[in-house]
Amino acid sequence: MQKQISNLDKLTLSNDFLFKHVMLRKRICKHILEELLHTEIADITYLEAEQTIDVYPDSHGIRLDVRIADAANTHYNLEMQVKNPVNCATGKFLLPKRTRYYQAMLDTDMLQKGQDYDELSPTYIIFFCLFDFFQDSQRIYTFKKRCLENMNIELADEAVIMFLNTLGTKGDVSPDIQSLFDYINSNTITSNFTREVADTIVEIKNDKKVRDAYMTYEMRMKDLRDEAHAEGKAEGLAEGKAKEKTATAKRLLSMGLSVEDIAKATSLSVEQVEAINAE
Repeated sequence: MQKQISNLDKLTLSNDFLFKHVMLRKRICKHILEELLHTEIADITYLEAEQTIDVYPDSHGIRLDVRIADAANTHYNLEMQVKNPVNCATGKFLLPKRTRYYQAMLDTDMLQKGQDYDELSPTYIIFFCLFDFFQDSQRIYTFKKRCLENMNIELADEAVIMFLNTLGTKGDVSPDIQSLFDYINSNTITSNFTREVADTIVEIKNDKKVRDAYMTYEMRMKDLRDEAHAEGKAEGLAEGKAKEKTATAKRLLSMGLSVEDIAKATSLSVEQVEAINAE
């Protein structure tokens, strides 16, 4: 338990747990959105039931994104992304389709609250990335749907996806956004705004409720890692046994035993033995 608390003390803004708690400070979050979108926002509300971290499993593990609506009913989804996740089986990057998944969740949530599809609110999905996913050095990559045959034609579905590249060198951002990028990258305070963020982090780390929530989060993450390890180990054992049965069947086939006898000896089906024999 002491180690978990010590880990909390070492966290920086790039940690998704701490990032969410900082974004739950309305003044900071509202200012970031205003600076990114170059517009004034009257007020924001959080779409979670409580303005505290909710640690719970869902279909894709633990969620630590921030969901917000402003006074004009525009919805926002913010998330910190430290690593560029890859599907080990296919080698494909996961981030593009994660945005599609998040968009579906935002829209589904609105429809469940009684809106018709033509009443869906404008949405922004915003990833703070500590890597340059598109490798073009842009500070911000903004995506909207456009017609491939005529790029001047935009599909006005009011859904926007933004990748913020904290390592970017191209494109203009406000001084406060650049100082935020610098703070995320190196924990260096270069503006009054990042001083406010740093002071907020100290305050958050000293909050007993946050410390308790972090211990719960850490234990849940450990449980998920242990479950994944156990599943992987079980799959490995099963694969090993299958290979052993196949090797035994091949040896028995080379000795001239019948398919039926080999099936009995190895607990393989007759069809499986026949398939091995046909190889």
